[in-house]
Amino acid sequence: MKRLALLAVFLAAPALATPALADAPGANWLTKQQVIEKLHDMGYSAITNLEADDGHWEGDAVKGGTTYELHIDPHTGKLTKNEPKH
Repeated sequence: MKRLALLAVFLAAPALATPALADAPGANWLTKQQVIEKLHDMGYSAITNLEADDGHWEGDAVKGGTTYELHIDPHTGKLTKNEPKH
């Protein structure tokens, strides 16, 4: 019986666990609109697919005719990744 109870806890644990880095804006994050404004201030336009992902904002934007994949620090709005998309 103890083994069955232990097995039930082991199987249920992943379903009950909260991910460490949720795919939703966290407390004290810049809002999506604030991030868009910061990106516009940096010269980016056509901002799409902006969403919370793995502890940061992530999206695509155009600058100088090139589309970039961006990762944005959720607290400062600074870019942590800026790679051209192919």
